[in-house]
Amino acid sequence: MNNPSNSAKTNRLIHETSPYLLQHASNPVDWYPWGPEALQASKTQNRPILLSVGYSACHWCHVMERESFENEAIAALMNRHFICIKVDREERPDLDEIYMQATVTMNRGQGGWPMTVFLTPDQEPFFAGTYFPPDDRWGRPGFPSLLKKIAASWEKDAAALTNQARQLTERLKKELKAVSPVSVSASVLDEAVGQFREDFDEQHGGFGKAPKFPPSAGLSLLLRCYRRTGESRTLQMVTRTLDAMAAGGIYDHIGGGFARYSTDERWLVPHFEKMLYDNALLAKTYLEAYQVTKQSSYRQVTTEVLDYILREMTDPAGGFYSATDADSEGVEGKFFVWTPTEIQSVLQNAEDTRRLCAYYDITDQGNWEHRSIPNRLRPIEAVTKELDLTIDELEETIHRVRPLLYRARQKRVPPGLDDKIITAWNGMMMSAMAEAGRVFGHRRYIDGAMKAADFLLQTHRTSDGTLLRTSRKGRAHLDGVLEDYAYLAEGLIDLYEA
Repeated sequence: MNNPSNSAKTNRLIHETSPYLLQHASNPVDWYPWGPEALQASKTQNRPILLSVGYSACHWCHVMERESFENEAIAALMNRHFICIKVDREERPDLDEIYMQATVTMNRGQGGWPMTVFLTPDQEPFFAGTYFPPDDRWGRPGFPSLLKKIAASWEKDAAALTNQARQLTERLKKELKAVSPVSVSASVLDEAVGQFREDFDEQHGGFGKAPKFPPSAGLSLLLRCYRRTGESRTLQMVTRTLDAMAAGGIYDHIGGGFARYSTDERWLVPHFEKMLYDNALLAKTYLEAYQVTKQSSYRQVTTEVLDYILREMTDPAGGFYSATDADSEGVEGKFFVWTPTEIQSVLQNAEDTRRLCAYYDITDQGNWEHRSIPNRLRPIEAVTKELDLTIDELEETIHRVRPLLYRARQKRVPPGLDDKIITAWNGMMMSAMAEAGRVFGHRRYIDGAMKAADFLLQTHRTSDGTLLRTSRKGRAHLDGVLEDYAYLAEGLIDLYEA
């Protein structure tokens, strides 16, 4: 198919490897991937570029696709007035970073995905936002109104928009100039710890207010500072946060692995997508906390996360997949939530059902949209008192019946899988697997890391040693960026030392 945009069924994205781009290959929008063809078309036709950036596990990206990009009338507007380019931010973190900086600057510090940016033919941004609804609502213009307004403005005075874009670009260039290297002294680390103390949520763990993202790098830094100073308050911030995340709904208590972030301050309600990099960094942080504290729960979380990756996120040829979606059957979180009736139908035992529902906070009223996200935020002492059981009795039941729930859940329609393999994220997971294998003496983790390393060195490296960013089904492409080299090198060093 020489020109897929002429097909009623597919556009140019049909030739891409990214699952996110392939999801949009059947849109009526005449999408281009980022590249010379699209950029030249914009210049030749003197049409502005409509750049849409997202990723496969993004809930609101799916919403905007359903509402706008699959809408024939909206697609016709897009095709008539713009050169439309789709970018997977995970494939092109360089483009994502540049245009997110522009989006944040133009929107008073606000940004997110899907990212919607309008560019001149020289790729300079003049308007940006995130999700736009398909019609006017909440006192804001819908996507069709926005498209018409920008198209009219370009037709009326393209020179003014071009000048506006050039001024913004010059401003961003000044802000993005490389900072000179500085030495990091003990006083700088002490200042960082002080800032963490100011932001620490004493009640729920973590830092700042909702939404809360797992602060893996910050916790790892605090653990290192604790090892240097021995200050108990520093360690307490780490353990409170790790305990809260492992107890919350952000953690998948049935299948293992962490969701991307919590929408509330208690870590109860997640955005249900699971990202490889989050789970790599968190597994390593829990492992480091185990090494410092010898607390068995941190070892358990580490092994559950890594076993989940080996079981569900590992390619048979080697390498780890990128993400799973938040949605299944078009409903956010549907795969992960339960009712007591569903638990009873699986366990076929009233007492086991009573115990498991109490342990994981699964109730008739639910804790999220009339269903229940399994969590252990309630102290186990309160649960055992209510059930008139010992902790050992309750945990024996959970250990026995939880695999039944996992097997039942596997029969549900699963969230979408983004099965592309990203060099940097694989390096992160190799590092976590290698370290866990070394500390715990578990060969399966070292084997998983070795198989990934062999795959990456064979498939993601060219004959001159250049790294490629991503592959899917053995087809690798796109030049690697700095993080690909850095994380792969770290993973290989950790694997060598293991």
